[in-house]
Amino acid sequence: MALELSTEDKLEYQFNEVSGGSLHFKVKAANDAHIALTTGPSESEPIYEIFIGGWSNAKSAIRKNKAKPDAALVETPNILNADESLGFWLRWNGGAIAVGRQGEAEPFISWEDPEPFVVTHYGVCTGWGATGEWVIDAPAAQPGWNVETPVESGAPATWVPVAGGEPVPPNAIPAGLDNGSEQLYVGRAKHDSGALIPGKVVPSHGVCYVPWGGEEHGTAEYEVLTGCEVTWMPSASGQVPSGALEAGQTEDGETLYIGRATHEGASAVGKVQGTHGVCYIPYGGAEIPYNDYEVLVAK
Repeated sequence: MALELSTEDKLEYQFNEVSGGSLHFKVKAANDAHIALTTGPSESEPIYEIFIGGWSNAKSAIRKNKAKPDAALVETPNILNADESLGFWLRWNGGAIAVGRQGEAEPFISWEDPEPFVVTHYGVCTGWGATGEWVIDAPAAQPGWNVETPVESGAPATWVPVAGGEPVPPNAIPAGLDNGSEQLYVGRAKHDSGALIPGKVVPSHGVCYVPWGGEEHGTAEYEVLTGCEVTWMPSASGQVPSGALEAGQTEDGETLYIGRATHEGASAVGKVQGTHGVCYIPYGGAEIPYNDYEVLVAK
């Protein structure tokens, strides 16, 4: 459930626990929306601080332990609005911190700490002449691939439309973990070519990533698979087991199925394309082919 709170013009953080590696939030403020990541409910070191719309709503920054943020300081003119709640995402993993706008896959600022610490709390505040109205969603950390958890027996597969960073719907089909932290889900999205392509939904980005034309493509308008009993079965060379779920088609009308593979320690969902003999996954901006993979099959 989202947390709604107000912050005064006093640069005093309001802290809450966090068990995952990301935050989604909307904030209405004229300038200086600050987020802290800490090891407890206080402004003590070690601490990461993210400043959005600082320097009179002209720049944003990330700093550690009150040091000057010279290594992570970017121009972000008018990124906040005193009259409108604007959405953002924040994620952290092993010292890598990134912040982006809701509905955009790429961060507008990122930084990596060579000596990271475990984050257990986050805090928000405003100051330098600004007050804030916040709506915060902090997804909980989830265990590994949860592929055998049944929903209602015999329930049909349903694709639920999602747009603009909306929450993942109930009974969404989990697809694995992104580098051991964030739970990913099975999604699909239309490509400009006319293809309908299965891919991975990353909740903290508010985006579904799909593979096409050698590249990874992110879109903020997509569908999430929900409401059916499934399992993942091993396959290879473009083949799919009996009961494999049809999830889309190429621009030429070839049926695409839901596949996944683990790449550099992260799960990635993509498309099994029989005529190519592989499962393509989206990762790191690229479309990567795998000869051996798993296929999502209805129970």
